[in-house]
Amino acid sequence: MNDHRFALDNRLPDGYLDRTLRADVTEGLTADPKILPPKWFYDARGSELFEEITRLPEYYPTRAEQEILEHRADEIAAATGADTLVELGSGSSSKTRLLLDALGGLGTLRHYAPRDVSPSALAEAGEALCRDYPGLRVAAAVTDFEADLALPDATGPRLVAFLGGTIGNLDAAQRAAFFAAVRAGLTGDGDAFLLGADLVKDPDVLVRAYDDSQGVTAAFNKNVLHVINRELDADFDPDAFEHRAVWNVPEERIEMWLRATVARTVKIPGVDLTVDFAAGEEMRTEISVKFRRSGLTSELAEAGLTVRHWWTDEAGRFALLLAAPTPA
Repeated sequence: MNDHRFALDNRLPDGYLDRTLRADVTEGLTADPKILPPKWFYDARGSELFEEITRLPEYYPTRAEQEILEHRADEIAAATGADTLVELGSGSSSKTRLLLDALGGLGTLRHYAPRDVSPSALAEAGEALCRDYPGLRVAAAVTDFEADLALPDATGPRLVAFLGGTIGNLDAAQRAAFFAAVRAGLTGDGDAFLLGADLVKDPDVLVRAYDDSQGVTAAFNKNVLHVINRELDADFDPDAFEHRAVWNVPEERIEMWLRATVARTVKIPGVDLTVDFAAGEEMRTEISVKFRRSGLTSELAEAGLTVRHWWTDEAGRFALLLAAPTPA
């Protein structure tokens, strides 16, 4: 796009995603149990499937977070007075418009800084936002937020938003590192952190959200096999694996698995790897941790972040919290 209000900075080194995929596949498929990170669901097809998931009757998180933003965006804007809205893992930036509208209405917002690994998603969202928000400057960055938050400089307060409950995809050690990185980046006066987190609830509700009756989540789960086949010339047969979603009681998290229905040897020439699957063997493809207020508040406190506001949807299914650096 030619709009001078849009800039796209590719912060990923050449070949970064290819190298990361190779490393994740090599490490994960030689582990016991076998593991693949959920980031590899999201090629173009995977992103389409996830958008479809968010509209399923069983999948409540997107609607619950939307409900909170609809009721609290003005309050968030007033509490932060943000000059720059930074969104991590922004994707299509759809829910962000509620924050943009609120901050724009307050008169403080000048910049939107989305961060995502997908240049096409950033470009598409940036073009739409520049069209719909004539006074807004969009400074997008292609980056892996787990390795590089890439927070921009700003002349006023920055609001860093991490929405969608994606924090649940990180285990405890990864969350600690992530929160520490966020805290280290909040160096300006008035900087704040807005986090969306799914909450612990009836396991039956949780399992249905990740194992829908239409099989869309199953297709999404298996999409990681299509990605590896395409990118690494592997010969996975997605039809030889079945989707499973289980509630891990001790860890209070949903886990998505792919179970081999028959014994099979998979060849992955792209990483010079041959992997044997026994009949019934399972491979974990995602964790989605569910949180309690006390635990999440404590994790943030350990990183030097104090929760100033905690909001939930009316049914108490999902939380949106606003945190700020803990005073020294």
